[in-house]
Amino acid sequence: MNSFWDWFWLLVWWFCFFAYLIVLFQILRDLFRDRSVGGFAKAVWVIGLIVLPFLVALIYIIARGDGMARREMREMADNKAAADEYIRQTAGGGRSAAGEIADAKALLDSGAITAAEFETLKARALAG
Repeated sequence: MNSFWDWFWLLVWWFCFFAYLIVLFQILRDLFRDRSVGGFAKAVWVIGLIVLPFLVALIYIIARGDGMARREMREMADNKAAADEYIRQTAGGGRSAAGEIADAKALLDSGAITAAEFETLKARALAG
């Protein structure tokens, strides 16, 4: 029958195993994302991760950790910029002046706004 401590240590080892897998996949992701490293060097790193996984992972993190962080931050900034641009396009932030004037003209024709308000909307659309 297994004791509490057997289960506890099993849980600790599983945690360490999954933590190592996360680190390993982060290293592989960073390695193949880095365009400054050639194909031969990438192959050497991968072979090293297969042959001596813990040692090579530790060496990689020590030697290239700053670059990993910079590449991750750059990728996050690029993704945020792309998402912001998508939101801006989808929300209609990039509407043309002609479209805004046409909308204002439709409001004027329906009697919802006065001619002075139409001119104000038209000037604002042309200015910005």
